[in-house]
Amino acid sequence: MIGGPPSSRRTPRLRSVALAGLLLAGLAGCTSGDGGSTGSTSATGSRSSTGSTDAGTEPAAPEAIPLEVFVYNVEYGGDESTDAVIRGVDADIVGVLESYNRLPEIAANTGYPYYNVSLQLLSKYPIHEPSGAEGRYALIEVRPGQVVAFFNIHLDYVKYGPKLLDNGASVDEVLASEDEVRTSVLDEPLRLMGDLIGQGYPVFFTGDHNEPSSLDWTEATAAARPDVDEAIAWPVSEAILGLGFRDTYRDIHPNPVEAPGITHEGAGDRIDYLYAAGPSATLDSRLVGEKGDSGVELGFDPWSSDHRAVVSTFNVTPVPMPIMVSVDRALLTQGDPLTVAYRAPESDGTVTIVPSEADAGSAVATEDVSGSSGAFDVETAGLDPGGYEAVLSAGDGGELARVAFWVRDPNAEIEVSTDRPTYGVGEPIVVSWTDGPANRWDWIGVYEAGKADPKVDYYLIWNYVGLHAAGTVPPSVAGSMTLDETAMGNPWPLPPGRYVVHYLVTDRYRSIGSATFEVGG
Repeated sequence: MIGGPPSSRRTPRLRSVALAGLLLAGLAGCTSGDGGSTGSTSATGSRSSTGSTDAGTEPAAPEAIPLEVFVYNVEYGGDESTDAVIRGVDADIVGVLESYNRLPEIAANTGYPYYNVSLQLLSKYPIHEPSGAEGRYALIEVRPGQVVAFFNIHLDYVKYGPKLLDNGASVDEVLASEDEVRTSVLDEPLRLMGDLIGQGYPVFFTGDHNEPSSLDWTEATAAARPDVDEAIAWPVSEAILGLGFRDTYRDIHPNPVEAPGITHEGAGDRIDYLYAAGPSATLDSRLVGEKGDSGVELGFDPWSSDHRAVVSTFNVTPVPMPIMVSVDRALLTQGDPLTVAYRAPESDGTVTIVPSEADAGSAVATEDVSGSSGAFDVETAGLDPGGYEAVLSAGDGGELARVAFWVRDPNAEIEVSTDRPTYGVGEPIVVSWTDGPANRWDWIGVYEAGKADPKVDYYLIWNYVGLHAAGTVPPSVAGSMTLDETAMGNPWPLPPGRYVVHYLVTDRYRSIGSATFEVGG
């Protein structure tokens, strides 16, 4: 569950959002905490070590290996105590929720050599966001040249189903609300997961889903728990299980009455999950939380997060890395290092850096492919701010794959605007922004002009920049949203007066840009 804007905020949704900038569909924020690659950087590219299979070396045939995965909502970026938990569990891969832009610090404090800010991942193994992933999942190279697929998703906290039931909504009304707020935003991730499962990948899916599970709200549970009136087929878990995923905590603890596994006391439910599909077997799964608390199998003191966590151990058979090209960060500032990695079908071809949607003939940097896999560094100081793609081409010039990244102006500052300076009562208000920080869970808030300090004053209407899909879509540096009768908060329509609209970062009350508008009488 996410803290919000605070829990007192009302939760109707906004009607529309137009992403006006680059959706970060390439690798977002994946870096090596120990510096990642080594070697010099140059505009033409220089060889570097990435932990991948050496150029020209084919990976060994896949064999099963042990793998430990941890899902943990650290709450509002976490602190030293949540870092200590991650370090103590010491899993191979961690799906971290609410880590925000503190993830590089978390990686340094916990000893993880690889992290991915956009997908909120820590890993002991190289992380690739490959061409075709749409910025929604990573391939983790758990053995040189062999990978598993990994998704980590945080679903919106608003309109929590059991709370709606407590307030008198019918089951049908609640399920319709769940589909609107949560299940619908999983359409594209679930499509990608299904494709990967169909291709034989081991797929892991961690997340804070802010919804109970069908495996927990059973007839037996309804008979045993006063807060569960009847068995309910919660749609997010139904959609995930229907793809062939296993709920790995329930693999080991199949009885929800004996082992409820509650991960959020405020919600009173298990809402944090670790799913697996494909060639893997669950060997163990434990609830991680407050030392000595009921049901907790791996305890820590202190425990500062409002969520408990889950760690599962697997025997998994990875698959060969596909033909692909990847970048180690999809959003970077001009002058930042950039590493491009690839896997090719032959040792003849090129990787080129081109402006967005351009062909390989428009290259601003080129690297010859000299093996089946490799990596090189690109000096970005000479790249103009804007969108680019890394393009893998075969020896005959045919394009094999491409992946996007964005170079930001180091002097850029966010600009927030409205489509008009003045509106009539009830007219929709379009808010736009450019050169934003591309954080998940950034939000737009409207304040009265005379009470417009977010640190002390109360917002009126608001929403996340990604709407209900904020935890599932790649963050963007630019976008727009329409505020109307479906906006969260109140009142709508806004009464006549002057207002300030703020762009606030990482689910907090820190504004980095604003604009003013007026509603006429």
